[in-house]
Amino acid sequence: MSQASTLTISMPSEREALITRVLNAPRRLAYDAWTKPELLKRWLYGPEKWTLAVCDMDVRPGGKIRWVWRDPDGKDMGLRGVYREVVPNERLVHTELFDEDWTGGETLVTITFTEKDGKTTCAMTVLYSSTQARDAALKTGMTEGMEWGFARLDKIFAEMA
Repeated sequence: MSQASTLTISMPSEREALITRVLNAPRRLAYDAWTKPELLKRWLYGPEKWTLAVCDMDVRPGGKIRWVWRDPDGKDMGLRGVYREVVPNERLVHTELFDEDWTGGETLVTITFTEKDGKTTCAMTVLYSSTQARDAALKTGMTEGMEWGFARLDKIFAEMA
């Protein structure tokens, strides 16, 4: 197995954050990891001992998302969203609005999946309401939590191989 990848973060515009991660899996599996609740619940939960307690999603344009993370003390952090674009194995576009709005309003998330030599680059662009909202979100430790999730996903893909 190849050496683990890590997140790269850039700011392509004043309101965007681009988070990129190479996954050791074909894009079909990477896409499944973002669109199948039974897989998402196994990796997208941030710090250890947290859970993705609610993972409801209707992956089609106009379909709704409801995710709720639960910390070890039972405190919930939830979001709602709507899929705007779904291109299987290539692209997902959806909105996100946290129940306790710590991101300065609704964000627009675009995830693309590009495969090369059996590995998939997952590029997530998050468009915030303002530069201040983007910068505040990045200071929360969200990218550290994302990397923990992607590391778990690496293990899941290794088990599938």
